[in-house]
Amino acid sequence: MTRAPRIRRKWRPTLALIVYSVLLAVMALPGTILIWFRAVENDTDTLAATEAGALVIALVFTLGVAYVLTRSVTGPIEALIGRTEEIARGGRAALKPLERYGTREIATLSQSFLDLASELVDRSDYVHSFAAHVCHELKSPLTAIRGAAELLIDDDTEAPMSRAQSRRFLENILADAERLDRLLVRLRELARAELPAMKGQTTVAEVAAELSRRFRGLEVTSSGDVETPIALPREALAIALANIAENADQHGASRLGLAASCGERTLALFVVDDGAGIAEGNRDLIFQPFFSTRRESGGTGMGLAITQAMLASHGGAIRLVDTNSRGTRFELVLPIAT
Repeated sequence: MTRAPRIRRKWRPTLALIVYSVLLAVMALPGTILIWFRAVENDTDTLAATEAGALVIALVFTLGVAYVLTRSVTGPIEALIGRTEEIARGGRAALKPLERYGTREIATLSQSFLDLASELVDRSDYVHSFAAHVCHELKSPLTAIRGAAELLIDDDTEAPMSRAQSRRFLENILADAERLDRLLVRLRELARAELPAMKGQTTVAEVAAELSRRFRGLEVTSSGDVETPIALPREALAIALANIAENADQHGASRLGLAASCGERTLALFVVDDGAGIAEGNRDLIFQPFFSTRRESGGTGMGLAITQAMLASHGGAIRLVDTNSRGTRFELVLPIAT
């Protein structure tokens, strides 16, 4: 864990001290001038009662102004510091507005801080949940591999298992090893998707041709503004669309249509297949990592999560538009290259 940079310790004045010092210095200037003029004109430095009273009133007024300023500024700042410490200790439960802000600038600063803290808490929750899912997904095939290997090692020499039985255990080991390999490939793609976006550009037409070569069982067609340059590296868009195409292919689709429509700064790409569609109860879950309806046949449930993360890291987005027994329709919003 990287330790946060530490600020060098030295004496620094508080904001309240600065405010009081500045205002008292400003008030002392006319008082000093008044005393000097009295001394020059009357050859005496004694102030009249009215003059002394005026200076006392000015002093009280200055201290009052200083108090209001420090209360309006330092109070909310100290409260924000306290809220920061609460969030560090309590997480999401401490994400709540301050009771008062004092000035517009501090209110804006506090809102920006709360937005950032909320994103960090969401990210922390995501990491914890993701780590738990990864441990579960990796543990299942590892447990199966270990169990099959132990059975093969402990095979009784007096009553050995048949060749068919040993072959079945070996095939199970290979299948689970392949599943682990697929999971690692998906995790590598997801890690790449969540890295800071790499620069590059491509077109839908280029990626559509790549999908046609990769998925021979799908008739990939493209229409609309498919030659418009998109501010995504070719590899990033290829990974995003390949995950959608793979899902379509695995759910009985024979056609995959890409229809692009150019806007002012973004390109809307509709991806339509003629597969079996998505069950109503699963539509809110399809972008969650490790959610899969094909787990028994090797599905990892990470394809659409990778697509979503890949597009988000480049300023894009994806949503499910429609799905039924005749197919599924996604909309991808992609930034146009400038």
